[in-house]
Amino acid sequence: MKIKLQETPVREIFEGYRDSAENGVVGYGGRLNIRPAFQREYIYKDKQRDEVIRTVQKDFPLNVMYWVLGDDGNYEVLDGQQRTISICQYVNGDYCIDHRYFDGGLTDDEREQILDYRLMVYICEGTDREKLDWFEIVNMVGEQLTAQERRNAVYTGEWLTEAKKYFSRNGCPAYAIASDYMKGSPIRQEYLETALRWITARDGKDIRDYMGEHQPDTNCNELWLYFQTVINWVRATFPKYRKEMKGLDWGIFYNKYGAGNCDPKQLEVRIVELMEDDDVTRNAGVYEYLLGGEEKHLSIRAFTSKMARAAYERQKGICPKCGKHFAIDDMQADHITP
Repeated sequence: MKIKLQETPVREIFEGYRDSAENGVVGYGGRLNIRPAFQREYIYKDKQRDEVIRTVQKDFPLNVMYWVLGDDGNYEVLDGQQRTISICQYVNGDYCIDHRYFDGGLTDDEREQILDYRLMVYICEGTDREKLDWFEIVNMVGEQLTAQERRNAVYTGEWLTEAKKYFSRNGCPAYAIASDYMKGSPIRQEYLETALRWITARDGKDIRDYMGEHQPDTNCNELWLYFQTVINWVRATFPKYRKEMKGLDWGIFYNKYGAGNCDPKQLEVRIVELMEDDDVTRNAGVYEYLLGGEEKHLSIRAFTSKMARAAYERQKGICPKCGKHFAIDDMQADHITP
């Protein structure tokens, strides 16, 4: 693992700057991938963006940035994306500060001062795992990256580009078919991370290992087809949608129970019964309970000894399952199974 520090002036980073929206942002003569295609969008608020420029204008130091050197001799921003885009957008004339645009609002000396401002950049090269391990322990500043955004910065390639088309942009196919069942934001890579977590749980793998194995692939068909299968299974198994279904670990459920032969009509009857049961305190747990039979998912309200005694007296000591009489010490108070 090699890490070196270099000072890079703004004018060099802005050279060849091009913002292609969802298709990515590049600079540094086309050699720096500032924002890869379908990664998260620019999220700095105006105040944060303006403070970056004011810091540069005062010649105060910005926090260091981190680039990865690829095998092709090009670079990709690991950390510093939002600050870099803020600077490039200002120089490009996309916004003004204090009613002054870069061109037309600043003097020649002020423009030159900004273009000559040097950014402190750490450049690292090494194996994918080395870069990811290093990236995860670096003291990140500004807008924090999610774990999946950090993985995306390391496992770049055509497979990841294809995966982002399905899982990582506004209105992406994954959002179109699964937004009722998932929480989080596609552009913060939460849909992609969830799909990867589900498929790697099926195979007993780590997300990093899966991404590393598939990094050379030219498509993400396995992941996308698996994801569609999970969502189709959910819709077929539980055709009546309820708000409690949003955000459940459907892929994990599918891995465990997808091969079973469930009757949707019978399941719906039981769902209604359990949703109406006052002793069930976690309605979202009804689905996993019906699939796996573990009562812990329902968070059943516990019986007190007084409640158990009252139930025993109401039943006159008769078990509702077998119809026989038992002493109270031989009876078990249970909400679900008589």
